[in-house]
Amino acid sequence: MRVRALVIRILKQFFHDKRTLALMIVAPMIILWMMSLVFNGSTYEPKIGTVNVPTELNQKLKDQGAIVTVYDANAAEQALWDEKIDAIIRFDNGAPQVKLEGSDPSKNKMILLLLQKVMQQQNPAAGQAPALNITYLHGSENMASFDNFGPVLIGFFSFFFVFLISGVSFLRERTGGTLERLLASPLRRWEIVIGYVLGYGIFTMFQASLIAWFAIHILGIMMAGSFWYVLLITLLLSMTALTLGTFLSSFANNELQMFQFIPLVVVPQVFFSGLFSLDNVADWLRWLGKIAPLSYGADALRDVMIRGKGWSDIAFNVYVLIGISVAIIIANVFALRKHRKI
Repeated sequence: MRVRALVIRILKQFFHDKRTLALMIVAPMIILWMMSLVFNGSTYEPKIGTVNVPTELNQKLKDQGAIVTVYDANAAEQALWDEKIDAIIRFDNGAPQVKLEGSDPSKNKMILLLLQKVMQQQNPAAGQAPALNITYLHGSENMASFDNFGPVLIGFFSFFFVFLISGVSFLRERTGGTLERLLASPLRRWEIVIGYVLGYGIFTMFQASLIAWFAIHILGIMMAGSFWYVLLITLLLSMTALTLGTFLSSFANNELQMFQFIPLVVVPQVFFSGLFSLDNVADWLRWLGKIAPLSYGADALRDVMIRGKGWSDIAFNVYVLIGISVAIIIANVFALRKHRKI
């Protein structure tokens, strides 16, 4: 009887906590659905630009599933820099020259295998494919997969841990009565929000610096650009996580409810961070990434660390992260109204 009473009490708690019930049932199905959309997309189609390549070879590349675009030399180089194509193949004095974009080792391997197969078909009497003169715009043949994923992981861990710690810490400030006392003081709402953001921001700055330094100098992740840009992007990502964590904590009554935001807010962003290719998924799914801060941070980190790009190439992503942080800070000011009007 006592065991039955305990079971009934636990079941009643679940049914009274609609948020936990919905999380257990709905969240796993949403995440599995997103995974199916990402992994059930069509097969990757290499995007190849050709310069002075015979028409017959262009057709063979298309027959093997490549998306082929004919360029002149300068236009092909610009397209490769803009990441519109994955490789350039050209014929100089009859010898095949291949230039890979190079930032994704898996794409590099697929393109080289495809080219070797096509070149073998082009001259079957030779018995083997002619040697390809291969160069890289970014990276090299020794680039590891971790070099490709490393920038994304730096951004993700910076975002995740700051989101979690800031949300729980601000929740304790509220449940412990500290926030209520501050709201009763002459401080205005915006002063309280800015104070908390700056206070937690000092820790965030230290954490972002340590993660970036450890990944680059200890783990040896590829670093082609400026470390200061990496530090700036990581800091902005952490600041976005900080403001988002404090904002969502206003809608949680305990730590468990704060943890419930992780599969709803953090996990979906992983799909848009660059860890998984979205080249062949539906357009509307790619557009969801436009509201994911992690997608902007990870893209900027890859541009700096792998492609060695500068301010002009990452400025848009930086401004977006700043804009998201400012918007959430403003939302935090309004969220304080639900606790006490001052």
